[in-house]
Amino acid sequence: MKNLLPANGFLSIIAQWFSANILALGREMRLSYLPPLMVYVAAGISGLTGIVGTFYVKEKLGLSAEFLAALGFWMMLPWALKMPLGHLVDLVWRWKGLLVYLGASLIMLSLIIMIGLLGHTEAMAAMAPVETWYVLSALLAPVGYVLQDVVADAMTVEAVPRVDENGNKLDAEKRKLMHVTMQTLGRVAIIGGGVLVSVANVVLLRDAGSLPEVEKDALYLLVYELALIIPAVSIFGVVFAAWLQRRERKYFQAQGYNRQEVDKLLGMHSEPPAINWWILGGGLVFTVMSLGVGVSGVSGGEEIVFAISMAIIVFLMWRLTGELEPDARNVLVGTAVMIFIFRAIPSPGAGSTWWMIDELGFDQQFLAVLSLIGAVLTLFGMFIFRRFMAERSIAYIIGFLTIVSSFLSLPIVGMYFGLHEWTAAVTGGIVDARFIALVDTALESPLGQIAMIPMLAWIANSAPEKLKATFFAVMASFTNLALSASQLGTKYLNQIYEVKREVKDMATGQITVPADYSELGHLLITVTIIGFVLPLVTILIVKHSRFRNA
Repeated sequence: MKNLLPANGFLSIIAQWFSANILALGREMRLSYLPPLMVYVAAGISGLTGIVGTFYVKEKLGLSAEFLAALGFWMMLPWALKMPLGHLVDLVWRWKGLLVYLGASLIMLSLIIMIGLLGHTEAMAAMAPVETWYVLSALLAPVGYVLQDVVADAMTVEAVPRVDENGNKLDAEKRKLMHVTMQTLGRVAIIGGGVLVSVANVVLLRDAGSLPEVEKDALYLLVYELALIIPAVSIFGVVFAAWLQRRERKYFQAQGYNRQEVDKLLGMHSEPPAINWWILGGGLVFTVMSLGVGVSGVSGGEEIVFAISMAIIVFLMWRLTGELEPDARNVLVGTAVMIFIFRAIPSPGAGSTWWMIDELGFDQQFLAVLSLIGAVLTLFGMFIFRRFMAERSIAYIIGFLTIVSSFLSLPIVGMYFGLHEWTAAVTGGIVDARFIALVDTALESPLGQIAMIPMLAWIANSAPEKLKATFFAVMASFTNLALSASQLGTKYLNQIYEVKREVKDMATGQITVPADYSELGHLLITVTIIGFVLPLVTILIVKHSRFRNA
């Protein structure tokens, strides 16, 4: 009996942790949280077409890894528009749901283009080149998701009630706990959506690698048709929010409150805030100049747009930080620089995935399995590392993630040089390329969210009280701009180390571009070195300057 006590004690600790960290979220869930969570779920299930899209580009289009990296830059750029869009949501608060409808329409149009390319290729090609249609689809989707994301962020504020069922104001501590729960559930919704699509991909793509070309195209088409549920989910969230609001209004009016009193109880904006022309003007200049550069096709267009957007956002940050005390300003600048550099690290680009498909034999289903493992473990990682994120500084977290991420990139580098062949020979075929990829994904997958959550918390906590929404939008734009810098870096590296996959003529089936992965090893090593050195050097520089970190 005594031997069972330690085990029972351990199980009791596990049960208490599970109840406090996971079941507690369910207990704290409110019906009013559901509308923004629906929009976040839509963002989570946006990855449904990711794997199919990768294979479509590889098998059907003649786009280079360098071009795809440049396209990735333009796809990330709309996220920098969260700055003016966040202010626009404040200005049109009562009608913000219309922006979700607009975003859903753009996402739907993007999906319809891909459905047309897969189901009616010849008709689409008669109007414009297939590559042009694909680029248009790729650029429409992020604009739609940005519109929905900005509104969802605003809806999370609205979802937390100001008063109880009797109209009595809730105390600050209780509302703070509700906000924490709402934001945590938001991340869970996004990642949970990713888990759902990963499961769907595993099921849908289980035999895709062995299917004839016609049946494979039909399967890809089915996935894109199923993806039409994405805009439908977000629209349902807005419709449900409107219904809940009408129900609450009727409830308080039945208790004798007039319309103005109900607006105050529900936190409705009776009057729009003053227009911040710096925010709207900067966003307008950014949009016009970006579109102008993109349409003109001028050489170095990505660099020009990046420089313009960086200048505008830094200028707006400078104006907003004037609201802070000098010490707080130094903390903000130091933290912002470290986060920017960490998120700006380039990746190997599409060439690495192409190599895994061609050389390691990773098919559609296996990539879906990797995605599922990553999504599930990311979800658990959010709970497991909650205390770690709360108790450590941003510098410590970034340093830890830099070292761990660099270490976990080594197996992929090693496999390029034959690591999996040696381990398979030693272990009788057990530790092969797929085994290494599964373990590496399992270890690395939670790291992205560990970096994201404290970053979002830092932005929210640093904002001046009267400028919460605007400050959050500007700082989020700055950190999102780092992802555009990452895409630029990826493009440069793919220019230095050129990686080519096999390209066939769609009509004749003849090989027009032979596969060439000879420079991929140098690319992977360079990315690993940059990803290890740059963030650590930045931390040291900030530590020895007048700036600080949160």
